Amino acid sequence: MEEPLDVSARPWRLGPRATRVFDVVFATALVLPSFGMVAVLGTSAAPLVFSVLQTVPLFWRRRFPVAVFAFVAGASVLQAATYDMPVWGQVGFPAALYALARFGSARAALVGLLVGLCGAAVASWVWTSAQIARFPPGLDYVDYDIGLDDLSPYFLTISAIVLAAWALGSQARIRRAYEAGLVERGRQLAVEAEQRAVLAAAEERTRIAREMHDVVAHGLSVVIVQADGARYAAEKDPAVAVRTLETVATVGRDALTEMRRLLGLLRGSEDPALAPQPRLVDLPSLVAPDDRVELDLPDPLPEVPDGIALTVFRLVQESLTNVRKHAGPRARATVRLRATGDALEVEVRDDGHGASAAPSGGLGLLGMRERVEVHDGTLDVGPAPGGGWAVRARIPL
Repeated sequence: MEEPLDVSARPWRLGPRATRVFDVVFATALVLPSFGMVAVLGTSAAPLVFSVLQTVPLFWRRRFPVAVFAFVAGASVLQAATYDMPVWGQVGFPAALYALARFGSARAALVGLLVGLCGAAVASWVWTSAQIARFPPGLDYVDYDIGLDDLSPYFLTISAIVLAAWALGSQARIRRAYEAGLVERGRQLAVEAEQRAVLAAAEERTRIAREMHDVVAHGLSVVIVQADGARYAAEKDPAVAVRTLETVATVGRDALTEMRRLLGLLRGSEDPALAPQPRLVDLPSLVAPDDRVELDLPDPLPEVPDGIALTVFRLVQESLTNVRKHAGPRARATVRLRATGDALEVEVRDDGHGASAAPSGGLGLLGMRERVEVHDGTLDVGPAPGGGWAVRARIPL
């Protein structure tokens, strides 16, 4: 049995409170080393100032990724223009770029990547120039030309860090969007499944209503006809009246059994005694002993799917019910069933009142047409040549 879809299942991640704690701990871990390095190395205040400017904004990187990245990038530009040596706070730039790619838009992340690569080029030039300017006294560095070999180590290292931060942030953003899409799709599937269940229940109720109409209408029409016959026969031949009343009782019991089966479907009953559907072999049960109905059935009966067999049975049942109701007391009817190579043909024809025998509308004719069309068949109902009324159906096999 298929398990229901659990749309509440989500990938594991930190909760809101744990996320806030993590952000504070992470940003604090980047800010504190700035003070330690100044105290240990005894340098000027410039490294501390720039480090603080580049790391403190990381406390708000999740809520304001664009603003934090812009501030950190601006502090990095200011450092490159006024201080020509690396500082600890520059670790804040890849962290800010990651936050921009992770929590911002794809366009903002791409702009951040380009800014980072430009910054890598600028930083490589500034730091290389500073290293050359610090050559020992006496060495001639004035005419020294900075080449690609001097810039490559700095540029490739910084660019690799920038690309890694951007790629990791972009991948995390894409994964979160994918997971959110899966969860939303799960919700939609659950809603659609519920809607399909409601529609299927409504369709089943409609089908059962048609079944109930066929059973009740046919059973009552036979009971009425047989009861009238028994009333007239009782005066002349009591034995005939007894047999007719036995037929009435049999038809009533059969109709009651089918009604119980249909009501069992409404209750969800799975009683095997009530489950079987009528088949082609049950067609003779639709004809009472005193009916003027001739059955022309092939021998042996063709093997057809249960759905088609039920459709044929209900079509003949409804047609004979209409004959009894509308064709007149002396009307005769013929039921023909033929199996061709690729279809099953059914005809119910009477010699009664012709067009006046047309069904009065309602579920009868509509139910027959719907049953036949379900199997891609065709139904033709109308006056028969020479008088009477005919119902013809062709159902592909």
